[in-house]
Amino acid sequence: MIYLVSELNWLQWIIALATSFSIGLTKTGIPGLSILFIPLMAEVFPAKASTGIVLPLLMFADVFAVAYYRSHAVWSHLLRLLPWTTLGIVIGFFVMDKISDSQLKPIIGTIILVILVISFWFNNGQKKVLFLPQNRWFAVGMGVAAGITTMMANAAGTIVSIYFLTMKIPKTEFIGTSAWYFFLLNWFKVPFSSSLGLITADSLLLDFIVFPAVAAGALLGIVFLRRIPEKKFRVIVQALAAIAAIKLFL
Repeated sequence: MIYLVSELNWLQWIIALATSFSIGLTKTGIPGLSILFIPLMAEVFPAKASTGIVLPLLMFADVFAVAYYRSHAVWSHLLRLLPWTTLGIVIGFFVMDKISDSQLKPIIGTIILVILVISFWFNNGQKKVLFLPQNRWFAVGMGVAAGITTMMANAAGTIVSIYFLTMKIPKTEFIGTSAWYFFLLNWFKVPFSSSLGLITADSLLLDFIVFPAVAAGALLGIVFLRRIPEKKFRVIVQALAAIAAIKLFL
């Protein structure tokens, strides 16, 4: 199914603008929020084409996040995740034509819910759960899972958010580390998405038109993060992760 920007209806424009705004807000202030909107893009646009529309929006929002939080990244966490995430992207690239959205969604949802329960237990219980922060295989599994989901559905944000919550990173370092992680990750994805024909002249034109909504969301996210207490920030991220996981089963 091919779409033309000149032929988009009002619902497609509303969803595109709302998704763009949520992406900006996610990158600088409320991690995980955009996962509630990105699936809507696959409902009003061709499913795979929607990933080609969303990727440049994510990259534009990454620029805002990196520019503002560039000095707050915890590079030790980035270096643990990135090699395995790139492996996951390659895996996702090869299986993208072999698995349907209906098959992938419940798998991702189950992974997220399991990790969320483990993370909640670790952060609130009296015992360390399998010493997860020090467990190398935890980083390997999370990195590969994030790479596969970001390549196939631009949905790695929830998995990475849970990983950083488990690491107990303060909110500013959380956003700064996420900013650099996804800035590098999304640029790495471009050749793969282009070779699959997901990024087109029309998708880039649509992105250009809705870029101001991304900028507005990013600026609001910066204000939001300054004002929200650390504990509430963690609760919001956990709640959004749970909602996103459940939504994948619907």
